[in-house]
Amino acid sequence: MSAQNASVKSILFALLANFGIAVTKTVAAVITRSGSMLAEVIHSYADCANQGLLFLGLKQAKKAPVEEHPLGYGKEIYFWSFIVALMLFSMGGLFSIYEGTHKLSTHEGLNKPEIAIIVLSISIILEAFSLYGCITQINKVKRKGVSLWQWAKNSRQSELVVILGEDIAALLGLIFALIAILLTIFTGNPIFDALGSISIGVLLLVVSIFLGIKVKRLLVGQSAEKEVRDEIRATLEEMPEIAEILNIITFQLGNYIMVSVKSRMKDVTTDEELIGNINACEKALKASNPDIRWVFFEPDVEK
Repeated sequence: MSAQNASVKSILFALLANFGIAVTKTVAAVITRSGSMLAEVIHSYADCANQGLLFLGLKQAKKAPVEEHPLGYGKEIYFWSFIVALMLFSMGGLFSIYEGTHKLSTHEGLNKPEIAIIVLSISIILEAFSLYGCITQINKVKRKGVSLWQWAKNSRQSELVVILGEDIAALLGLIFALIAILLTIFTGNPIFDALGSISIGVLLLVVSIFLGIKVKRLLVGQSAEKEVRDEIRATLEEMPEIAEILNIITFQLGNYIMVSVKSRMKDVTTDEELIGNINACEKALKASNPDIRWVFFEPDVEK
């Protein structure tokens, strides 16, 4: 399955789940006046907006190269993923902390908390299905033997990493909100509802900071994943036209990869033979990995 299809399906699962959850939470937050529930409402609507931005990023990334952007627009998805991380930080994390702090000072009680419990329980189930769908799509593109954490740290698919982070934060946030409301009911102390909102905010801040750092590296410019680099080197080492590989540089551009190779070529008698050998190496690289879109080959005798 292509990385593009996996990303689209994961975003769609998350969007459908979050929109249904957001509408349900809104009704419950108005009725119950729960700070934790209101924090969850803002979080869900922000997630819906985030998924819309990721769809926009995927669409922009598919635009064909032009003279001013000769390597295409693949990094558009990194930009929009970074915007999503910022929105998760501000609209999700900071607002939740603000709402919780406000509740600490007002000591407002809950109204019909059983409604919040029902909504949160249903939302947890829906969010768990969304997370399951995301992990299922990730498993289709990640390599065997690689843990989910290792994949998230090293993957160049920013949109999938963002959706995974959002889904995990959303599920944990719902659990925090449910625990906060149950403690408020059992103790009669509304401070637990306020602390639930603050804990959700802190959780979102932690996730958004991780995502921001992750996507920033891609925006600045990263090579292809180590496994991909190793495969590129292995392919070139098998080419009989190459005497010695002097240097390989890879550059990740969204779903596509640029490769620059400097190598000492086998001795030939004519320029046409040398050009033919270089072309054969370029074709072999592109055949070995369909994500390799650009190959720049430089014959040389020293690094």
